[in-house]
Amino acid sequence: MGVFHFAGSTTISEAETLRGYQVLLPFEQRVQLPTGQYFVTDLIGCLVFELPVGGTKLSSPPCAMEEAPKVLGTVRDVLFTGESVAGTPILEVETAGGDLLVPLAQDICTRIDVTARRIDVRLPEGLGDVNVPE
Repeated sequence: MGVFHFAGSTTISEAETLRGYQVLLPFEQRVQLPTGQYFVTDLIGCLVFELPVGGTKLSSPPCAMEEAPKVLGTVRDVLFTGESVAGTPILEVETAGGDLLVPLAQDICTRIDVTARRIDVRLPEGLGDVNVPE
């Protein structure tokens, strides 16, 4: 929750007349976040790629398809723990097999490029199979 001061409003009762309105800010005026921190709106819509467990060898021919990153899906939302509960945010990834919840942790999300709208992940064993039909 934030506290805003509006030009022309000098009292709380004057500011309360603005309750319920949305505050919109041009992208250029957003605060610069430190490296490794992202706006939720920048993560939503990013394509999520699963990297092979052993790493990729894309620069060395011949390139086998099992060594190439695989598209898992698209980030639909970012879920947070409660205000007084410690925990890692979770990416809700929409996949062909249903939603997949991926922890937004550095050892799992190895590369996040919001400009390219891409997140590379190395999933812990079994996590990618959660929604696979039996």
